[in-house]
This record gives sequence, C-alpha cells and structure tokens, in this order.
Amino acid sequence: MLATLVTLGSGMIFGLALAAPPGPMNAIIAAESVSRGWMAGVRAGLGAMSADVLFFVLTLAGVVAVLDSYLSVRPALYLAGGLLMLYFAIGAAHEAASTTGFTDADSTASSGFSKTFVLSLTNPYQIGFWLTVGVGLLEAGRLDVFAHVPAVGDLLAGTLVVQTGSATLLIGFFAGIAVWIVVYPAALVSTGRRVNTLAPIVAALSSVVLAGFGLLFLAIGAIRLL
Repeated sequence: MLATLVTLGSGMIFGLALAAPPGPMNAIIAAESVSRGWMAGVRAGLGAMSADVLFFVLTLAGVVAVLDSYLSVRPALYLAGGLLMLYFAIGAAHEAASTTGFTDADSTASSGFSKTFVLSLTNPYQIGFWLTVGVGLLEAGRLDVFAHVPAVGDLLAGTLVVQTGSATLLIGFFAGIAVWIVVYPAALVSTGRRVNTLAPIVAALSSVVLAGFGLLFLAIGAIRLL
C-alpha cells in the first residue's frame, strides 16, 4: 500500500512538474481565467490534457511513431503551431485591451478548450514527449522525473528517480496535470478578485508569451525546412 502511494505521488509530482512551467498552454489558461472566470480556465486546461490523453493512446497504437517517421511532419507542425500561436496572441491582445478587471463572464462562451486542444495537436514537443518519456511510464525501468522539466531539467536531474512499469504511475501523472489545471486558474481568479489591475496585466503577458513562442516555432520550422 505504501509503495502504491509513493508511486502515485511520484506520478503526480511528474505531472505537476511538466504542467506548471510557463508556456503557450498556461498563457491561454491564464487569459481565459482572468477574462471569463475559473471554469473557463479549467476548460482550457482540459483541452490540453485531452490532447495528452489522445497522444498517449495514439502512441501506444503506434500511430504517432509512424507519423513522426516522415521528415516533413515536424517542420510542418512547428509552422502550423507557430501560426496558431500568433493568431491566438492577437486575440489575447484584443482581450487585454478591453479587459479592465476580473470578470465572471459566461464560461460557456469560452473557446479555451478548442484553442489548447488544437494547439497541443500541433506541438512537436508534446509528440516527442509521448514518443519517449510517455510510453516509458508503462515500461519497466527507471525514470528521472525532473530531468524532463522544461528549462531546468539539467539542474534537477537525479533529484527524483522512480521505477516505471506501473499503471499507478500513469494515473498519478494525469492526476498531477488535473490538479494544476484546477488550482492554477483558481489562484489567478482569487488574486484577480483582490487586485483588479491584475487581469489586464495577465491578459497582456499571455499575449506576449503566445507571440514569443509563435515566432520561435516559426523560426524552428523554417530552419528545419532548409
């Protein structure tokens, strides 16, 4: 029982470590949270998580590996993802200009789920993750959890190494992501209600992050096509 709880906890830490770093998905979640409320932020997070579930299933079926074997696929994904990010950045910028403070708008009108879902499907980094680390979660072996965290993986390598090959680890992994997409919007909404000027600032920063990643993806895609 204790070993199961440790494995579950390790999986949750892994999911949180991958979901928490700043990036285009969290930028969309933040923009949705401050402009339309907590539920809209959660819906945006669920879009990205749903794409991860789909990638996992397709990877187990071998579909993702087949697609990735074509040399033109990844550059095309970088270009498509970059264009989408720039498009969403423009939308976020317009919302930032019209946002004066936190609002509990009707979250059913939110397009956050479709934004993050489509953007995740064009994210080569997510595909690469499921081709390597993701499948390894169910294969017997050892996994250096923090080594795969974006930006700081090299510094944290060796901090938490767990045994893989257990469905419990995978359940914990998705549970960690679920915790993040619930808590992160809640924290933004809670702070936004107390600090009214936070909403337009978060919306503007979200636009900048999306634009930055969009330009980066376009540059990588163009280089890989050369």
